[in-house]
Amino acid sequence: MSATMISDPMVISGPEATPKVASQNEVEFAICDCCGLTEECTPAYIERIRERYYGKWICGLCAEAVKDEIVRSEKRLVSTEEAMMKHMNFCKKFKTSGPPSNPTVHLISAMRQILRRTLDSPRALRSPSTTQIHHHNSGFTLSGS
Repeated sequence: MSATMISDPMVISGPEATPKVASQNEVEFAICDCCGLTEECTPAYIERIRERYYGKWICGLCAEAVKDEIVRSEKRLVSTEEAMMKHMNFCKKFKTSGPPSNPTVHLISAMRQILRRTLDSPRALRSPSTTQIHHHNSGFTLSGS
C-alpha cells in the first residue's frame, strides 16, 4: 500500500511562512477621494499614493488631472495640493449636478469647453499639427498661430 500525498502550493505554513510574503499578494479596495472610483491595490501602493497626495488616495485618472491643472496654470505657480483641491471641487460639483437634461447639448457644450481650454493652454504643450485646423468647405478656420 502506497501513501499519496496531496499538496497545495498556495498554502504556506510553518516557520518558512513570513508576513512579508503574504502582504505582497494582499490587495485592498481603495476609493478615490476625488471621483469615487474604486480600484484594487496593494497596501504599499495605497500608502505611496497617500504620501504623495497629502493623505488622500486618488486614482490614476485624477492624478493625471491634477498634473494637468499644474501645467495649465502658467500665469502663477500652483502647488500639487492646490491643484488637487481644485480637481476635488470640480469632481464634487460634477457628482452633485446629476445627469444632464439634454445629453446631446451637454456633449456639445463639453466639447466646446475642451476646445477652448486647448486653445488657451500654453503653446509649448501643443504640437504644430494640432494648432492649425483648416476646413475650407464649411468656412470653419481655427488657427493657433
